[in-house]
Amino acid sequence: MSDAETLKVYGEKAQDYADLVAGPDEADPILAAFIAALPAGGTALDLGCGPGASAAAMARAGLNVVAFDPVPEMVTMADKHPGVTAQLGSFDDLTDSNIYDGIWANFSLLHAPRADMPRHLTAISDALKPGGRFHIALKSGEGSKRDALGRLYTYYTDAELTCLLEAAGLTVTARQSGRDKGLDGAEADWISLAAHG
Repeated sequence: MSDAETLKVYGEKAQDYADLVAGPDEADPILAAFIAALPAGGTALDLGCGPGASAAAMARAGLNVVAFDPVPEMVTMADKHPGVTAQLGSFDDLTDSNIYDGIWANFSLLHAPRADMPRHLTAISDALKPGGRFHIALKSGEGSKRDALGRLYTYYTDAELTCLLEAAGLTVTARQSGRDKGLDGAEADWISLAAHG
């Protein structure tokens, strides 16, 4: 993600965002299923980790966790969680091959420009070990727009996202949808897909 305005908002509102997503991540059935699908002691990447709540839950479950985020304030918060190695990095910094048992991209890739999504998903597919698990959640819809805070969003339908994952060599195994209130206070629909390499 390279949109300066989006990065600025997250930097300024890092604590507000941390408060919004705080809570017992172990109770999240989507995250629990992701963790359960990985081998004991496996290596997981939280791509766009924010304040690190999900990464922390993975570490508590015994996974070896690496976390990337392009916002320094988020990296500082994520790195404070025991067992989490957080580093400043964008989607473009994922250049590894065949090293992760799982990659978690929870409401992060929705800030990438649509034209960049195919190469980001290919990089994710390459970074996964054979059979590795991938989780992606995005706001559902069509087009791109900024929210009331100025963050840039790219929206996807389930069918469009499924096609992009398949083109990157990933097979969708589960899907969920819902509606929640975001940092801007607005209710928004979302989709979550689980896939494997």
